[in-house]
Amino acid sequence: MKTKPGSSNFIYLLIIAAVLFLVYSYVAGGETGPTIPLNQIAEDAKAGKISTIQVRGDDLSITYKGTDGQAAQIVASRKGPESSLVEQLKALGVNEEILREISIEFAEPTDWGTLVNLGITVFGMVGLVVFFYFFIRQFQGANNQALSFGKSRARMFSGDRPTITFGDVAGIEESKEELKEVVEFLKEPQKFINLGARIPKGVLLVGAPGTGKTMLAKAVAGEAGVPFFSISGSEFVEMFVGVGASRVRDLFDQAKRHSPCIIFVDEIDAVGRYRGAGLGGSHDEREQTLNQILVEMDGFDTDTNVIIMAATNRPDILDPALLRPGRFDRRVVIDQPDIRGREAIFRVHTRGKPVSATVDLAELAQSTPGFVGADIENVVNEAAIIAARHNKRRIDMPEFQEAIERVIAGPERRSRVISDEDREVFAYHEAGHAVVSHVLPKCDPVRKISIVARGMAGGYTITLPEEDRYIMQRGKLAAQMAAILGGRAAEELVFNEISTGASDDLDKVSKVARAMVMRYGMSDKLGPMVYGRKEELVFLGKEIGEQRDYSEAMAEAIDTEVKKLIVDAYEQAKQVLAENREKLDRVARYLLERETLSSEEFIAGMEGRPLPAPARERIAPPPSAEPVLKPVAAAA
Repeated sequence: MKTKPGSSNFIYLLIIAAVLFLVYSYVAGGETGPTIPLNQIAEDAKAGKISTIQVRGDDLSITYKGTDGQAAQIVASRKGPESSLVEQLKALGVNEEILREISIEFAEPTDWGTLVNLGITVFGMVGLVVFFYFFIRQFQGANNQALSFGKSRARMFSGDRPTITFGDVAGIEESKEELKEVVEFLKEPQKFINLGARIPKGVLLVGAPGTGKTMLAKAVAGEAGVPFFSISGSEFVEMFVGVGASRVRDLFDQAKRHSPCIIFVDEIDAVGRYRGAGLGGSHDEREQTLNQILVEMDGFDTDTNVIIMAATNRPDILDPALLRPGRFDRRVVIDQPDIRGREAIFRVHTRGKPVSATVDLAELAQSTPGFVGADIENVVNEAAIIAARHNKRRIDMPEFQEAIERVIAGPERRSRVISDEDREVFAYHEAGHAVVSHVLPKCDPVRKISIVARGMAGGYTITLPEEDRYIMQRGKLAAQMAAILGGRAAEELVFNEISTGASDDLDKVSKVARAMVMRYGMSDKLGPMVYGRKEELVFLGKEIGEQRDYSEAMAEAIDTEVKKLIVDAYEQAKQVLAENREKLDRVARYLLERETLSSEEFIAGMEGRPLPAPARERIAPPPSAEPVLKPVAAAA
């Protein structure tokens, strides 16, 4: 806060006055000379040395007679408060004749204690007045938040210097086209008005986390060239009742003054949830905020060129009044990018980085199915970090491949000490996954096998599709279950024993089989029906709960069908491995020799050819200081 010169001078004057008052109190209340006891005064009075005694309350000022041309000496003393000075001197042996020779003068006492207390009180009151004066000025300052709870905290961007444009957003071309119309309306509204078109009041960006909703909104701000207000949904709600609604009003008032403009509310589900879902407390405050948003978006006074954009990954919990036409007219779904979209995203994030000419972005896009924009940005960043760690000037393909595996499964843990027996079990487990995936035609091709611990897995087999798929057939799901169970089947076939290493495999295959029976209607016995109603988090893939709408007899039939699918897949995996036992042994032996096999090395093992020379540089982080002396369970 900037302080005016006058107020600073006032503070300095108060400090100077306080110092002067304290100095004066000390000087005025102090002694004027040496202090001697009263009995010494009595002895000097008997000797005829004292000429005058001035009494001021209990304080005494004694003037001695000057002798031999010397000036009179004045000393201080003090009598007792219980009696008068004459009585006390008589008690010390001074008679009436001596007292008549001494001039005793009485003066009104100065109560310095009262004056000091009065001064402290006055200055205390003045200090309080000054404190409250500046305290109120502090709250009334434009840059202070203390008394401005109801003010909007939105950040306004003028759009003069955009940092992100549509050229920086890749992989979501259809979504960009939807928002380009909004930008075009703000730039050339007359073209739409002549045809009787009405601009959408609101645009809701819906998509999974990391797909680029906020980045797309930033691109709109950079392209529109109009004021852009950005705020988070959680910034509306505070502990004080009515603050959220007040902030909404203030935000829209600012937007109307700067129209045409755009308001962007990130994570709108923080205030846009179903009304009536809670009782009292913060829920009532949130609902007041939502009611004010509804009124501002489509109330009586909404004839302004203000467009509201919002982003969420929970559209299932938004209030229906917020989603109706007239408020959020347009819903833009930002889905996971396909292979071409991932390649474009890789191209955007590698722009300006020293990437080697040997890096194939199309191959990287094929190696990252299911990755969203945030994942790909993380991959590029990890690859740059790995290259810097190895003192390289450019980012090569091995760094990108290592970064992809880091994002999927975590960093390698080569320092972990594993016994030879466990390494052999790991090798056959992962070889079982790979051989079954290679032999069954409906499985995805094997890209990499490793028995090096990474993340929580003791080993892993990476199979990636050659193209993006959006539906799964029953035969492909059955083949995938057989490949998942290939590790356990290999352990039983080779060692005539099973281990705990397949725990994660069993969990995965059980979920797939139960979904086939209960969700996809892929059971011949139970037919094309859905059993049970599940409440799921949209875009997050997590189940909240399940409402059971079938009988106990049907539950038993479901369990029987699920078990049958899993057993059939397990028997198929064992049959494939028994028929290809020689190939299984060869791949496991190659794994024990090199620990990690690429797709070319795996194919060589399946075809009976010797291992080729390593085609690519292996990226391995520096070993840690101490090995972890603990075996791990193998996992796919």
